[in-house]
Amino acid sequence: MALTDLSGRMAIGIDIGGTNTKFGLINHRGEILAKGSMKTDVHAEVESFIDELYHHLEPLIQQNGGMIMVEGIGVGAPNANYYKGTIEQPPNLNWKGIIPFAELMSRKFGKPCTMTNDANAAALGEMMYGAARGMRDFIMITLGTGVGGGIISGGKLVYGHDGFAGELGHTIVKPGGRRHWSTGLDGSLEAYASATGITITAKKMRAEFQTSLLNEYSEEDINAKTVYDCALKGDATAIEVFRYTGQKLGEAFANFVMFSSPEAILLFGGVIKAGDFILKPAKEHMEQNLLPVFRNKVKLVLSELSEADAAILGASALVWTKG
Repeated sequence: MALTDLSGRMAIGIDIGGTNTKFGLINHRGEILAKGSMKTDVHAEVESFIDELYHHLEPLIQQNGGMIMVEGIGVGAPNANYYKGTIEQPPNLNWKGIIPFAELMSRKFGKPCTMTNDANAAALGEMMYGAARGMRDFIMITLGTGVGGGIISGGKLVYGHDGFAGELGHTIVKPGGRRHWSTGLDGSLEAYASATGITITAKKMRAEFQTSLLNEYSEEDINAKTVYDCALKGDATAIEVFRYTGQKLGEAFANFVMFSSPEAILLFGGVIKAGDFILKPAKEHMEQNLLPVFRNKVKLVLSELSEADAAILGASALVWTKG
């Protein structure tokens, strides 16, 4: 879609999480006109979820010019299929099977609905509103509870033949390694580089080093933030947790670079708040594992989008970039 004659037009951006759903009205400049949130997990049926979503959004839409000003709906959701407009076998939602979500939304709102997974949406949002403006080839990595990936090549999202390309968090970085808690895969990137993976690493390492500050915390209080707090105090074990995590990230990044030759790898999510504790080893091990022709060409760039609003911005970008 050409970004012309869009004065006053707005997109509905929706981010569906396992616990909460965020939504907003966004114009093509990335300005959020209105936003809100609701619980996802209280809805056993997708129809009641959409009814509540409409209940929240309809008055906001009326306050901003009415439904006639809505260009379309963009949705980021787990296991969303861009081609079919479906959510398929979502691991963390109450709704099972294959859900024709875009069709149900279009029927309720009377507007076209486009959807993809949350990391793909984040990549589009970064390209349209954030640090990737002007870039045509980059990889988006989201580092939070899990690890997501979105690949932009030639200015277009790579969806693959079935709509599920870009699941970079589930690529194997240590064959036969750590068993993933939900997929059952052994040695995937998410098992090491997510906040959950960092927590597992910290619990293993603190058991080996009795003098670590990490041992002052109970088992249930060990998480990525407590590791960061200890690293800031100079705790060698906490620093090693991040170094090891950064190594796994860097090794994976080297593989990603060699298959798509991006200009940059964009990083988003709570894990990157660890800063150089994780970014320096990630960059170092990426460069070490690259062929010479790829070295010192790819930047690691932090997202410029607000963490609170990035998901709905990314979802709204689906509307403006479709077609």
